[in-house]
Amino acid sequence: MGTIKIKNIRIYAYHGCLIEEGKIGSDYRVDLSVKADLTKSAITDDLGDTVDYVHLNKIVKTEMAIRSKLLEEVAKRVLDKIFEEIPIVKKATVAISKLNPPIGGNVAMVTIEMSKERKA
Repeated sequence: MGTIKIKNIRIYAYHGCLIEEGKIGSDYRVDLSVKADLTKSAITDDLGDTVDYVHLNKIVKTEMAIRSKLLEEVAKRVLDKIFEEIPIVKKATVAISKLNPPIGGNVAMVTIEMSKERKA
């Protein structure tokens, strides 16, 4: 088993419960980690035998572009899409952070983190 991580994917998106958040948008940071059997790709040196991080990045960008009130809903969509499109992934964890959230204080970011495992 091996782990592939993508850290600090920067995205501008329009999530949030406030009407203004849907109009103005915010900066987001996404961190992603997937676990898969990387034994074959370590031997074959073939991109088709591993988890392509370009594909992971595309999933994150696509799902972040769909407006949601809650980051939990976005995270669930990201995880579901990974498991739908990349069969060798056994476990995935996604952390989505809203930078400088509008919560009436000096807060750098709020983060939600969710994980999903493939059923055997």
